[in-house]
Amino acid sequence: MDLFDIANAKNNINLKPLAERVRPETLDEYIGQKHILSKDKMLYRAIVTDNISSAIFYGPPGVGKTTLARIIANQTKANFIELSAVTAGTADIRKIVQEAENNLKLYSKKTILFLDEVHRFSKSQQDSLLPSVEKGIIILIGATTENPYFEVNNALLSRSMIFELKPLTDEEVILALKNAVKNPKGLGNLNIDIEEDVFKYFAIHSNGDIRKALNALEMAVKTSKMNGNKIVITVEDAKECIQRKMTLYDKNGDNHYDTISAFIKSMRGSDPDAAVYYLAKMLDSGEDPVFIARRIVIFASEDIGNADPMALVVATSAMTACHMIGMPECRINLSQAAIYAACAPKSNASIMAIDKALSDVRKTNDSGIPPYLMDAHYKGAKNLNRGKGYLYPHDFGGFIEQQYLPTSHKDKIYYNPTENGIEAKLKNRLNTLWKNKKR
Repeated sequence: MDLFDIANAKNNINLKPLAERVRPETLDEYIGQKHILSKDKMLYRAIVTDNISSAIFYGPPGVGKTTLARIIANQTKANFIELSAVTAGTADIRKIVQEAENNLKLYSKKTILFLDEVHRFSKSQQDSLLPSVEKGIIILIGATTENPYFEVNNALLSRSMIFELKPLTDEEVILALKNAVKNPKGLGNLNIDIEEDVFKYFAIHSNGDIRKALNALEMAVKTSKMNGNKIVITVEDAKECIQRKMTLYDKNGDNHYDTISAFIKSMRGSDPDAAVYYLAKMLDSGEDPVFIARRIVIFASEDIGNADPMALVVATSAMTACHMIGMPECRINLSQAAIYAACAPKSNASIMAIDKALSDVRKTNDSGIPPYLMDAHYKGAKNLNRGKGYLYPHDFGGFIEQQYLPTSHKDKIYYNPTENGIEAKLKNRLNTLWKNKKR
């Protein structure tokens, strides 16, 4: 039995995590988000008058999205149901909607559904919510760490208020830590001597995440030495605790971008071992597997392209698998896709081609589409010489040399295949066909 076990037994402390024990239950206890929860703000008024409408709470971890939803649960007279999109499925939604419909018809009682991590729901799962939200059968409150404009269906967004929750200031985090030390539900029953700079240190290194700061404080209490009958926590203890407890991969910090960058560069450098290592690091730290899958899909065209066209097939299949089965199983699909991408021959000719073409489209005027390439099917097209003179390649064995680009751009070459993989064969074929346009 360690120090904290003894303290728990002695003081009869609930063994739930500190962040859960001291979670605010009213708006007066809630810390932060004054830009949406000051008493003159619409969201505050909607909560206190029990007139909440469908909403999306968007913000990084540990800023109070779930806490705010539970405060609404305490305030409302509606039936409040809490689900996590990580574990819930369409069948759960159907059951809730049916119960909500019955409550509304029989008792005129509203139902509020809080769906945590709503971005984890697939498009079809989100679609299943839409009719009941439209008809007012349920009021949806979704919480997400991802930009809802990218991750939530437009139809749901258009029927919801979007509230962005921001990282807390150092002062707000310090206030939450001090409240936890005083709160009988938290650490208030322990005799703790804590240096003022410890609060500041935890606040600075939590990056506005109250849960992270409270977890660090709890670890400090568990592991710090006793001085007589006091638990003494110094800045040195705090530094050691941060090193032990805080993750080295912050999903919303610089390390997030550094790790995904290392992952992509490892695949580009054809090192499957490094690619899988960084993949494991991201997954272990709670990164959204669909985000990773998207990056592999982009990589398949940007860095492999037609050197191995199957890379895009493997990558998109992995992304589909992530949507369908989720974690932990989809880690295998991601591993397969990352290894394939790392081992594949590389070419950036596709991105170079489109970017060069886009630059020309945006910066130069062309002389127009050659008339023989224009649509010749509508009435009056022949009178305008549309399609006249077009050489149908299949009449010539599958290829006939003719000008496809506007005359102003006829000598331009956008696609320059590499000598890698299948692209070497494509290059040879193009040079054989287009004898006056060598690549």
